Formats: sequence, C-alpha cells, structure tokens
Amino acid sequence: MSREQREPNDKLGAVLALAGISNAGLARRVNDLGAQRGLTLRYDKTSVARWVSKGMVPQGAAPHLIAAAIGHKLGRPVPLHEIGLADADPAPEVGLAFPRDVGAAVKSATELYRLDLVGRRTGGGIWQSLAGSFAVSAYATPASRWLITPADSSVARDAGVAEGSGTGRVGHSDVQKLREAAEDARRWDSKYGGGDWRSSMVPECLRVEAAPLLLGSYSDEVGRALFGASAELTRLAGWMAFDTGQQEAAQRYYIQALRLARAAADVPLGGYVLASMSLQATYRGFGDEGVDLAQAALERNRGLATARTMSFFHLVEARAHARSGGAQAAGTALRAAEGWLERARDGDNDPSWLGFYSYDRFAADAAECYRDLKAPREVRRFTEQALSQPTEEFVRSHGLRLVVSAVAELESGNLDAACAQGTRAVEVAGRISSARTTEYVKDLLNRLEAYGNEPRVVELRERARPLLMAPA
Repeated sequence: MSREQREPNDKLGAVLALAGISNAGLARRVNDLGAQRGLTLRYDKTSVARWVSKGMVPQGAAPHLIAAAIGHKLGRPVPLHEIGLADADPAPEVGLAFPRDVGAAVKSATELYRLDLVGRRTGGGIWQSLAGSFAVSAYATPASRWLITPADSSVARDAGVAEGSGTGRVGHSDVQKLREAAEDARRWDSKYGGGDWRSSMVPECLRVEAAPLLLGSYSDEVGRALFGASAELTRLAGWMAFDTGQQEAAQRYYIQALRLARAAADVPLGGYVLASMSLQATYRGFGDEGVDLAQAALERNRGLATARTMSFFHLVEARAHARSGGAQAAGTALRAAEGWLERARDGDNDPSWLGFYSYDRFAADAAECYRDLKAPREVRRFTEQALSQPTEEFVRSHGLRLVVSAVAELESGNLDAACAQGTRAVEVAGRISSARTTEYVKDLLNRLEAYGNEPRVVELRERARPLLMAPA
C-alpha cells in the first residue's frame, strides 16, 4: 500500500534516470534489500511507475530501501529529500553527522541514544525503517576530520548555560561506572554474542547513564575521561549491532564513537573505532575502503599506540587487503602485525579494550585472510594455532574459527574433517546469539552444496536446521 501525493514525483524520476535504473530494476533491488532484513516485499515495475508518475509514497521501510538501492548504484548516500520522499514515515538521519563543535557532538550522540530506545519499544521498528541504509561512503567525512584534528582543544561544559539538561556536576566516580559497564558488556558479548539480552543493555546504559552525564557539567579533565568512556560504550553498541546484522545501526554508533574519542583526545581509541569501521566495511564487501580506514588508524597512531595496539591495526589492514584479493599487501600487513605483536610486553600500558587480543586472535584472523586468498594450507596452519587456546571466555570467536577450519578442510578435499568441524561449529553457534556466526555457517553449507546428498553433508544440514530457522 502507498499513500497518495498530489503531484508526480519528478525528483525520483530524475534520480532514477541519472542512476540508469529501470522501474523493474528498482523494484527488484528494493525487494532484495527488504528480504535481507526479513521483510517480504512484492513491488514491481507498476509500483515504481505509481511512485514516479502519481507521486504515491510507499509506506514503512520502503522509502529508505529505495534510497539505499539508488545510493548503491550511484556509489554515494542518497537522502530522502533528493528523491522526493522526505515526507515519508520519519526515521531521522541521526548518528551520521560528525560535528566540528563539541556541543553539537554531544547533541548528535545523545539523539542517537534516544532513537535506539524508540526502536526497542516498537520491536526494533526504527532500525527496520533504516533497513539497507548502510553506505560505506558515510565514513569518508568522519575519517578525514578525525585524521586532520584527532583531539578537541577543550571539552569543559557548564550545563547552566549549555543546551539540554544533565545530572549536574560530573565526577570521576561517574565515569568509572561507565567504564565498569563497558568491561562487563565486553565479557558478555564475547561469551554470548551481540544478540544476548545482557549485551543489549548497552544502548539502555547509553540512554540512561551516559546521556545525562554528557549533558551535565564537567571540567576539561573529567570531560575527557567521560567522552572516552562514552566512546567505548558507543563503539560496543556498534559492534553488537554489527554482530547481529544491524549494519545501519552499527554505522551510526561507530561514527558517534569516533567523534566522542576525538573529544576524549584518545587517539588509540579513535584508531580502534576506525578499525571497527574497517572490519564492517570489509565484511560488507568494501575491501578498498576497509584498507583506507585501517590505514587511517595506523597513520595517526605511529609513536602513540602500544605495540599490541599497532599489531591489531595492521591485522585489520591485512583482513581488508585479503578481501580485495591483494595477496602481497595482505602478507606485508600480516608480517607487520606479527612483528609488532612480538614486541609487546606484559608491562606495556595497553588499553583495557584490547584485552581480547593475543597471538591466538592474530592466528584466527590470519587464517581468515588466507581463506579469502584461497590458500587452504595456510588456513589450516593458523587455525590449528587459534583453536589450541581455551574457549570459555571467547565462545563466539571459537565458533567462527571452527567454520574457517571447516572451509579449509573442504578446500583441501577432506570432506570428513570439514563436516566434523562444521558439526562442532553448529553446536557452538547454537549456544550464542550472533548473526555473524550464523552467516559463517550458511557460507559453509553453501560450499557443501556441491556434495549433494552425501550422508555426512545431509547430517550436518539437519543439525544446522534449527540454527538457520531461528528468528534473527
């Protein structure tokens, strides 16, 4: 169903012509984007003709899917007003701005925190309305502004004259509570996945705890610490959204986390956010942009970050190079990552958010690099090292490593070993809430299609059926 509009939508027609998309092509793209988000849409060329010639406005998520479909073809974000759909059901474009002014940055972040609550009250409706709106080009301005000026000159705030209402004077004890919440969330996320109910409390913490503090009064010193803790929590919210397949939400959280890290004057944390952006871009198939984001993290952190931190940034760079098919560049980045990791010492002042990173994590990501480069022997070598470590704390990572191992065995012609590892991966995936892990399992099953009704493959499919049928 569509609501009527009095005049033809000439703006939509003009942009469709510019993008070279036919009515049937747009309908197909919108339906496909909707299917990726669990929506059943049945638009056709007649539907699109009505939107253009009669000015009818599609309801629900459709306007945003239309913008996303056209934006993907044009290679840039397409706002609703450009296609004459700005009056569609509102889903404010909050979270995409990277303000130069600190006060505006506080407003941008706290608006995003409030928006997530609306989504949760309506069963995730606001993010469903944004379905398919991820655009890797939206990272260009935040990354460039952070590179040019990675720290604000002052962040002191007087709530008596500033816009908004906070909690009064903020102290270090308030900041410490946010840091403790971030540490708890990191542990739950690693063990149970981004979709676990405990992990989903992070956006609530941002709304209830962080937002009032950001809108309060604080000195420059306390403010820096507050922005840093808020940036950590915001990045975590983005990571959990990424893990559960909410790419559009993750993108907004990441952008705000980077802006908050700049206010904190925490360059390594800003690099960590950029590394998270890089991993998302790479996962979405934008390897070149992933390389740019990882290299931005590296460039500003030379001489600042610890050896372990630099190792991780090089590892993320390697992931992006490998996804783009750059074997030589990926190898160079992996060697740099391993070299920096060898320099790391227990007494280094590593940030708390890097506690997950050790040699087994390096080995796991190196294995994924070689999987993308179709080098199964190297995949097996690094996966064996990654799987040799205890798994109680990092359950999701263990499940991902098992799938990567299964793929390597399959590409080496070892069907029995591939199915055995796949079975173990399905068992782990069934214990956590992670759309990313499920996607890895689906990829393995797709690769096994070539073996038809081979009994071992049929058994694995049956074991995976409950996982694949579970609601997202």
